[in-house]
Amino acid sequence: MSSARPSAHERILSTATALFNAHGVRGVGVDRIIAESGVAKATLYSHFRTKDDLVLAYLRGSDERWGGALREAAEAAGADPRDGLVGLFDALDSATERDGFRGCAFIRTAGETEPGTATHTATVEHKRAVRAWLTELAREAGAADPERLATQISVLVDGAMAAAALEPRPEFTEAAREAARALVAQACPVRA
Repeated sequence: MSSARPSAHERILSTATALFNAHGVRGVGVDRIIAESGVAKATLYSHFRTKDDLVLAYLRGSDERWGGALREAAEAAGADPRDGLVGLFDALDSATERDGFRGCAFIRTAGETEPGTATHTATVEHKRAVRAWLTELAREAGAADPERLATQISVLVDGAMAAAALEPRPEFTEAAREAARALVAQACPVRA
């Protein structure tokens, strides 16, 4: 069993991720990331030319983790895509019950960045990618208007996370899950 120390790149990114999740991307300066990751300023800048490059790496990692969690929860709900559209809310249970949950990383970051910047664009692209995946799932479930159902479910996901960021209670995710179940039942006919 190896006890190798994480690379400087890994230390910088994991430190930045923890700090950005706790304090936002604009609430954390590069000097704090340097101090807490234990690297020299030159080392940080050799891995990430600018703070925005570091924020983009944080968002890519968040996208991989969150997108993976949503897909895993949907798949765990069963083979029927209708069940997946409701089951994906299990990912919210895990995320919103974490100590220190501060809401959606992408919505928080979008609120702290200027529209049109690479960072803001990355947040928008993430939300579009989630909706595209939900649209495909809704299409597979037989929804008459898959894009509308995907939009409705994505709003429920974002709303549940926003509510839980303000007041961490499991009732928010359960309410969103129940609303999704009703929307799916209305939009997707039961197959014979």
